[in-house]
Amino acid sequence: MTFTSPAKPRLIQLIKELAVVHGRVTLSSGIEADYYVDLRRATLHHEAAPLIGQVMLDLLEQNGITDFDAIGGLTMGADPVATAVLHQAANRNKSIDAFVVRKQAKAHGMGRQVEGPEVKGRRVVVVEDTSTTGGSPLTAAKALEEAGAIIVAVATVVDRDTGAQKVIEDAGYKYLTAVTLDDLELR
Repeated sequence: MTFTSPAKPRLIQLIKELAVVHGRVTLSSGIEADYYVDLRRATLHHEAAPLIGQVMLDLLEQNGITDFDAIGGLTMGADPVATAVLHQAANRNKSIDAFVVRKQAKAHGMGRQVEGPEVKGRRVVVVEDTSTTGGSPLTAAKALEEAGAIIVAVATVVDRDTGAQKVIEDAGYKYLTAVTLDDLELR
């Protein structure tokens, strides 16, 4: 199934303009690449952020993911994506909360690893800005399951096509991506 969204063409244009950096880089996964997709340049941009919320909601809806209560992922890449979805959901009269998953639980205060509204017993979507190996969404998924959440999908804005989908699906999660390397003309 080909994913479409009225907001997707403009989002792709903005990601190309704002977030694709050409040149040799080492990614957080340790993989070397000839380009870097610094998606925070888009997820934190005044025009691109609302489009990300729209596109991610459209992606989820077109894949039958409509019954969920909250969205979020591992801080920091997932935070603006989840917030964008929260705001766009409100524009569509949908009540979707956002949450933040810390890399590890706080050693003080309430000692929580998942911050925001309670996720126990709630259906959630794990998001990530850019996926390379799938490690960040899986770290978030583990913490969420330990907190009692029910994960209905993992969705990423941009997939680098370097194995994240297989790793996440092998772990038993439905995996969706909004923007591909072909969309960004990086292949």
